[in-house]
Amino acid sequence: MNVMRGATAYGRGAGAYARVGVESGVMSASPHQLIVLLFDGAIASIRAARLQMQGGNIPEKGKAISKALDIVNNGLAAALDAEHGGEIAERLASLYDYISRLLLAANLHNDEKSLDEAEALLEGVAVAWREIGDQQTQAAAG
Repeated sequence: MNVMRGATAYGRGAGAYARVGVESGVMSASPHQLIVLLFDGAIASIRAARLQMQGGNIPEKGKAISKALDIVNNGLAAALDAEHGGEIAERLASLYDYISRLLLAANLHNDEKSLDEAEALLEGVAVAWREIGDQQTQAAAG
C-alpha cells in the first residue's frame, strides 16, 4: 500500500516538476520561440489524438484534438498581426482556419487522414518558422 502511495506521489511530483520546467521555458522565451512552442504543442496534440484514435479512446482523442484546436485558434491565429503582416498574415489566417476545419472533421468522423494533413501543414509552417529563428540567431552572432 505504501509503495502505491509513493508511486502516485512521485508521479504527481514529476508532473509538477515538468510543468515548472515548461513554464520556466515559456517565461524566458522570445516571442519567436513562443510561436515555435505553439507549433510543437499543436503537433504533439495531433500525434496524441492519432494514437488515441487508433486505440479507440474517443474521449481522450477528443481532448487532444480540442487542445490542438485551442493552440491553432487561440495561439497561432491570435498571434497574427493583420496590420503589419499583410498578405502573409492573411494567408496564414486562411491556413489556420483550414487546419481547424481538418481537426474538426477528424474529431467528428475519426478521420486519421485529416489529422495527417493538419499535422503536415503545421509542420511545414513550423519548419519555416524555425529557419527564420536560426537565421536571426546567426545574424545576431555574426
